[in-house]
Amino acid sequence: MTTEGTAAEGTAAKGTAAEGTAVGPAAEPGTPAGGRWVGALSLANLGVWVGWFGPLQLLLARQAEQLTPDHKASTLALVTGVGAAVSMVANPVFGALSDRTTASVGRRIPWVVGGVVGGAAGLLVLAAAQSVAVVIAGWCLVQLALNAAFAALTAAVPDQVPARQRGLVGGWLGVSQVVGILVGTALATVAGGVVGGYLACAVFTVLAAVPYVVMRRDTPLAPAARPAFRWRTFLGGFWIDPRRHPDFGWAWLTRFLMNLSYSISTMYLLYYLTDAVRYDGDADNGVLILTALNALTLLSTVVISGIRSDRSGRRKSYVIWSGVVISAATLLLAVWQTWTGAVVASLVLGLGFGVYTAVDFALLTDVLPTAEDRGKDLGVINIANALPQVLAPVIAAPVVTHFGGYTALYAFAGALALAGSVLVRRIRSVL
Repeated sequence: MTTEGTAAEGTAAKGTAAEGTAVGPAAEPGTPAGGRWVGALSLANLGVWVGWFGPLQLLLARQAEQLTPDHKASTLALVTGVGAAVSMVANPVFGALSDRTTASVGRRIPWVVGGVVGGAAGLLVLAAAQSVAVVIAGWCLVQLALNAAFAALTAAVPDQVPARQRGLVGGWLGVSQVVGILVGTALATVAGGVVGGYLACAVFTVLAAVPYVVMRRDTPLAPAARPAFRWRTFLGGFWIDPRRHPDFGWAWLTRFLMNLSYSISTMYLLYYLTDAVRYDGDADNGVLILTALNALTLLSTVVISGIRSDRSGRRKSYVIWSGVVISAATLLLAVWQTWTGAVVASLVLGLGFGVYTAVDFALLTDVLPTAEDRGKDLGVINIANALPQVLAPVIAAPVVTHFGGYTALYAFAGALALAGSVLVRRIRSVL
């Protein structure tokens, strides 16, 4: 990983803030973020994704199968749906709270620490769960806590990274996301069962955040600059009027459609292999192989596409073509239901989602309504990540059971990705 310069707190609209100096909430970074800071941020982000996707890729599905073998799909849908509903609320709330935090170590670090520790606690609850109710409670705690960490890590990017570098940093965050999914899947597969998988994910999630916290590169907020807290204003701030901020609205909708497509494509891979492909080997290993292949091609595009979009100043064309490629991958899953078809689809899906992950994040930071509410606004954007996790099982379970099976499900996922590609053209302030 190479980036120019060192991490700096940046230049405010009304002056320059040195590292560690309390500043107003509208301070903007003026120099590039350093490689060590970007690496530590990416590692912490990787740990969050391990905490999410070790369970999502395998562990929750296996628990649903063990606890309710005759209703495994509906149980998985219930657990993931309730958890995602918690995530949808938690992310913007914790983002807004971090915007207002005046701790001496900075606005974001306290929430990273509390988030990963709470997330690990939730994973331990899941490891001990012997009923569906306890699984739901544990998964809700994981979602609540890890969203606090994720909201803070995401908001640190516009805090610390100038706009001209955000495609690159978004690329590395995309790398950490994909590697996190791969590591989470691997830990869930090789750690010795459901309990061992949860324990391994919990330990990794905490340790991965240590370098970021130890670096202590954060922007303290001067108490005098802290926005006044009023419940009505606080709650009303989560509604961002798309008529006043249309580009933000279109960016949110595009991300929602793309993530709904991706969630539908990946959430039921284990059952897709067992029920549609009739995979001959261990289905857990099959999911791990597909995840690894997806990661391989994603890593080949995620950083380079971010760099190229930074240099060209263009974002939308990358998002458009990535949506087309994602749609092609889902259609392969719909019509070519063999192990070979699943392998090819995973490779293609990685190519498209790699480009999308890096460039769309940079695009989103370019359309935030205000600097004062970065954490909250990015939290609202992240609802577009969480809401698809609620809707994907609600959509998938009846479609697979009653309305055309996996062919109809993956065809629908392809249509969603194409719709996201078309609608990103409505954003006017970004090329």
